[in-house]
Amino acid sequence: TLAPSRPTTYYRCNPIRSAPMATVRDLLARKSGEVLSIAPSDTVLAAAQVMNQHGIGGLVVLDEGKLLGVFTERDILRRVVAAGRNRADTGVREVMTSPVITCLPETSIEECGAIMSGKRIRHLPVTDARGLIGLVTSGDLLAFQVAEHTATIKYRNSYMFDVR
Repeated sequence: TLAPSRPTTYYRCNPIRSAPMATVRDLLARKSGEVLSIAPSDTVLAAAQVMNQHGIGGLVVLDEGKLLGVFTERDILRRVVAAGRNRADTGVREVMTSPVITCLPETSIEECGAIMSGKRIRHLPVTDARGLIGLVTSGDLLAFQVAEHTATIKYRNSYMFDVR
């Protein structure tokens, strides 16, 4: 006869706690709070000058604080230059990208990247109940992910090799 089997007890040794998912709010906390904007009535030339002056690739288009669109280098190339329009006479309203795709501050970094990749956009305004609170670019997303991965690598190296 076989002895009655005892129930097996499993113990979890040193459970690995995963860090909470990083959010767009975390990314914005590492950036300056300034979001550059342009009015829809401004010309493409004025917008391009602002972008060149600040070394950026896009502006949000605001009308009395309301987000109407995004104006980017891609809009200049496709809707002004390729269309043979005069940059000094063309209004931003005529060539901006609208309607605008936005995300919430609680959006995960992974979802933010998926939105930008899936919609093929490089500038993603962040809004909440009060309105526009920030702007995430593909460059911001990449820099954030590189910093997070670098920190993880350093932590794991110090854990495995007891480097202090």
